[in-house]
Amino acid sequence: MKLVDEAEIQVIAGNGGNGCVGFRREKFIPLGGPDGGDGGDGGSVWLEASENLNTLVDFRHQKNFRAQRGQDGMGRQMYGKGGEDTIITVPVGTVVINVDTDEVIGDMTRHGDRLLVAKGGKGGLGNMHFKSSVNRAPRKALPGLPGEERALRLELKLLADVGLLGFPNAGKSTLIRAVSAATPKVADYPFTTLYPNLGVVSVEPHRSFVIADIPGLIEGAADGAGLGTQFLKHLQRTRLLLHLVDMAPMEGGVDGVSPAEQVRAIERELEKHDPELLAKPRWLVLNKADLLLEEEQDEAARAIIDELAWKDRWYKVSAISREGTWPVMKDVMAFFDRLVEEAAEATAEAEARDDSSA
Repeated sequence: MKLVDEAEIQVIAGNGGNGCVGFRREKFIPLGGPDGGDGGDGGSVWLEASENLNTLVDFRHQKNFRAQRGQDGMGRQMYGKGGEDTIITVPVGTVVINVDTDEVIGDMTRHGDRLLVAKGGKGGLGNMHFKSSVNRAPRKALPGLPGEERALRLELKLLADVGLLGFPNAGKSTLIRAVSAATPKVADYPFTTLYPNLGVVSVEPHRSFVIADIPGLIEGAADGAGLGTQFLKHLQRTRLLLHLVDMAPMEGGVDGVSPAEQVRAIERELEKHDPELLAKPRWLVLNKADLLLEEEQDEAARAIIDELAWKDRWYKVSAISREGTWPVMKDVMAFFDRLVEEAAEATAEAEARDDSSA
């Protein structure tokens, strides 16, 4: 099923029930006094994150969600029943935005996270609350308050550890097929990938990570060119970027752009979209080495690295033959292991400081 990563919905909380104007009428009890009860509170609308969903496709067919109204108050000081809440299940990784204010209301990053998006109205007071020494038979009760109503935009950002980026036809889909069980479409023309794909790379039992393949980027992607503008956001949650480059492009490169200039073009798009993306750890993967003679591969790779003055890690691979791909995945796993160790050390140091200060 294709990924649907944006949707707009309308949520309407239930109105509160009206307060009751009532008087106690029982045999042998004259002038029983006011006994109208309060109305029940309206139901609220909640979002709940679930790992069992992976798209927002359901919201293309159902866009309006309404919680139940509170019951009106009754005589004999009986309160109205509160309206039932409405719970909307969304995929883990959903960002919730108020359409009217463009404010981010919440970010659903864990299974079971719940977010209140529309609060039910308060029930109105019955007339028993308005009796006094000078008003012994009040005929006043308050109506229930209206529930909140909001237009929400839901954006699904993939929860992947590693993001693949590069020009169209750089070999991203081929790489994810080579190292995981994912089977994205692969063909010999640009923009084969029209929606993101996720794959799980299992290095060994109980040691794995999630890799995301997004549609190819071109110059101007951050301004809406190509498909990249709507999928760049999926890279924001990743902890490591693998930048794939075709090291043996036909006739001077993709659309006449050399490998080094492809890298610089995508760096400019990352900076335009979100400068923090450019600050993420990013390793260069020179792909399609099999298209060069073995004695030319190292020279071509070194020319690209020197032209870029690349300081971080880089690899030479052939995704289609899987040559060189597994060492990359093992280094990625080791990178995440180090992050876990560093986090544990930082936690231990913080606890030690707290103990010493106590």
